[in-house]
Amino acid sequence: MAAKSFDLIVIGAGPGGYVAAIRGAQLGLSVAIVEREHLGGICLNWGCIPTKALLRSSEVFHLMQRASEFGLKADNIGYDLEAVVKRSRKVAGQLSGGIGHLMKKNKVSVFMGAATLAGKGKVSVKSKDGEETLTAKNIVLATGARARNLPGLEADGKRVWMYKDALQPPHMPKKLLVIGSGAIGIEFASFYNTLGADTTVVEVMDRILPVEDEEISKFAKKQFEKQGMKIMQKAVVKQLDRADDKVIAHIETGGKVTKHEFDTVISAVGIVGNVEDLGLEDLGVKIDRTHVVTDEYCRTGVEGLYAIGDIAGAPWLAHKASHEGVMVAELIAGQHTHPVKPESIAGCTYCHPQVASVGYTEAKAKELGFDVKVGRFPFIGNGKAIALGEPEGMIKTVFDAKTGELLGAHMVGAEVTELIQGYVVGRQLETTEEDLMNTVFPHPTLSEMMHESVLDAYGRVIHM
Repeated sequence: MAAKSFDLIVIGAGPGGYVAAIRGAQLGLSVAIVEREHLGGICLNWGCIPTKALLRSSEVFHLMQRASEFGLKADNIGYDLEAVVKRSRKVAGQLSGGIGHLMKKNKVSVFMGAATLAGKGKVSVKSKDGEETLTAKNIVLATGARARNLPGLEADGKRVWMYKDALQPPHMPKKLLVIGSGAIGIEFASFYNTLGADTTVVEVMDRILPVEDEEISKFAKKQFEKQGMKIMQKAVVKQLDRADDKVIAHIETGGKVTKHEFDTVISAVGIVGNVEDLGLEDLGVKIDRTHVVTDEYCRTGVEGLYAIGDIAGAPWLAHKASHEGVMVAELIAGQHTHPVKPESIAGCTYCHPQVASVGYTEAKAKELGFDVKVGRFPFIGNGKAIALGEPEGMIKTVFDAKTGELLGAHMVGAEVTELIQGYVVGRQLETTEEDLMNTVFPHPTLSEMMHESVLDAYGRVIHM
């Protein structure tokens, strides 16, 4: 059978791959996309989207418990975990189906199967119906990543879970251990803790949410502890002794190992790139710690072969993958394009309270040699936050004292994952403190705190 020929083949249909395929098709390229599991990838099916649906349920449950504060009555408050999960799966299913529709609409040929690079410009696709060969001058790798399994801490789906198990729990944890306090670990800890699980988080670094600004990490930790979470920092889980109904965790802190009993463990200790069985080594693609090495334009060094999203390294975020997908499609179509700057990508964590940031932390800015001006503003000084019943939070901004450039913004509190985009746009437009000070922010909104934080950096804060 003759090989099917395209201008562009994309391997992987997550938020990087499917977006690259759509943009390529918009620019007049003939495009094929190969996916071995689900359109939409981990993000839509087992990551960003279903977790947000779960967290929304726990947020509403939390508010129901506070009903009397708002002058409302709610009796016999409870939840049905099965129904919560069912809603989350329905949301994921709706979006995954939408990707299929977008592929059809943009005339992208979809091949469901496992792809291997069979040589330069050649992709072999194995599906349940057999094997076929596709050819293209340009190939984009968007195979994503999977959860890291540490030896001895491997998931079994019963008492020790990975994110997939935590999204479809076989039981409601009573006493939960979460290993790792990055975005995934903290979101699951927040969800189950809000639903009443006695939750402990273990973090190997000296603070939780280690990629965030130190002040934000400390503030978030205080809030989590107020909600009853136990947090162990500079701690390592050495081993797990498993029984049918419990797990004994051996946790080392300060050189001393103690044993703790849990009924459920969630492992969230990072990710590894899906680089296996693709035929990358034979083509001479460089791989560093399970990630494909690329230049700033996502080129692998092998002519016509690109890598985007999680497989191409940090930050491991869906929106970074999508943006790279657009950039690479435009590059292939001969358009002028700009590389994606990691420091202009916002990070969002949907725990309670939410955490969001963009650019450099205060410590990183200083380390890079900047003379900085730092502003802060607390939620307690904002009318809308008080009216919402969400007075716990803060916004922090970091400026270059010499030029007024916004180097970084860091937030913790209600809806900060939506607010952060204001600073993202500001950085993209190369705004200075003067532009931000002269901008009129609507009242009453949470966004006014973004204004006040800038004013505070320059000794002009009004409401504090």
